[in-house]
Amino acid sequence: MNKLMITVAGGNLFALAAQYLNDATQWIRIARANNIIDPMLVGVVTLIIPPIDPSAGGGI
Repeated sequence: MNKLMITVAGGNLFALAAQYLNDATQWIRIARANNIIDPMLVGVVTLIIPPIDPSAGGGI
């Protein structure tokens, strides 16, 4: 699966990781793919969602 681009208005990376990666602990993968640190999103943001990787549990 290729990387997905989404646009969101606020929210947090935990919820996005749960929705798109099936594992909220993988929020750090989304953060790394977008060069951001804070999991809380403010305003309208376009993000890259990395492919699902079941072996990347625990946010690694």
